[in-house]
Amino acid sequence: MQRPDRIIDDASKQNWVDLYAPEGLQPYMKLSRLDRPIGTWLLLLPCLWSLALAAPASELPNIWYFILFSIGALVMRGAGCTLNDIADRDFDGKVERTKKRPIPSGQVTLFQAIFWLGLQCLIGLLILLQFNLFAILLGAASLILVAIYPFAKRFTYWPQFFLGLAFNYGALLGWAAVKGSLEVAPIIMYLGGIAWTLGYDTIYAHQDKEDDVLIGVKSTALKFGAGTTRWLMGFYVAIFAALLLSGYIVGLTLPFYILMAGAGAHLVWQIRSLDIDNADLCLILFKSNKIFGLIVLAAIIAGKFPLPW
Repeated sequence: MQRPDRIIDDASKQNWVDLYAPEGLQPYMKLSRLDRPIGTWLLLLPCLWSLALAAPASELPNIWYFILFSIGALVMRGAGCTLNDIADRDFDGKVERTKKRPIPSGQVTLFQAIFWLGLQCLIGLLILLQFNLFAILLGAASLILVAIYPFAKRFTYWPQFFLGLAFNYGALLGWAAVKGSLEVAPIIMYLGGIAWTLGYDTIYAHQDKEDDVLIGVKSTALKFGAGTTRWLMGFYVAIFAALLLSGYIVGLTLPFYILMAGAGAHLVWQIRSLDIDNADLCLILFKSNKIFGLIVLAAIIAGKFPLPW
């Protein structure tokens, strides 16, 4: 019997795919999680942070690059989710929250899913080719991380670490697209982003911990258990410190630090609010990381400009 506080599906019942998308395309859109945009935001935000961090002083970030990275994040997050569903097709049917996904429910065949994966990767490649050679090679290397993550839960209690490696790669790629090289600031941001992902995806994983035990897959939620809050504090201190240090290295001005205080307050709110046995609350806190990321983006952009007085 399903627990009363258990979430069957983490997509809103009023999501735009179910409401407006053509019926024949809906299974493919759901393979790409277009009905659940939070994952695209969490992949995109480190890209935008890095683009903003690399912008010249007293200038806004390159808007065209913002657009390209937004499209790239959308399709590559979709490709990653499609690959994840292909890899997990024998597990998803056994988990209450995932059994209605397109592959286990029979809406999409394995061949169709593989074709859809290839199409999304092709679009991602076309986006990547718009940048300099260094960024192209750096972006291509990320495919190794994308390929490893779906299988990590089979051999380690730290699959969220591998997710962090892949999901924060934009912190490196954004800087490389602007500068044609890498420096210390984006690398620190990348390492901090990994800690951020370890935090928010551990919260997310607490939704599935009972099912994960039953089907024999691993997660940091199972690894940390009742000690999750202590780990979360460590991860969130790491991302906050990394962002502050990155901003300091590139010489961001006082507005950056003022707005980052708000970002820090948001992380504190997450930690204080967490109840690992309340699946609905875990999902709310997980999704709230979009707000954190947008505050950080605003802080970096504001920090490129001096105070008006």
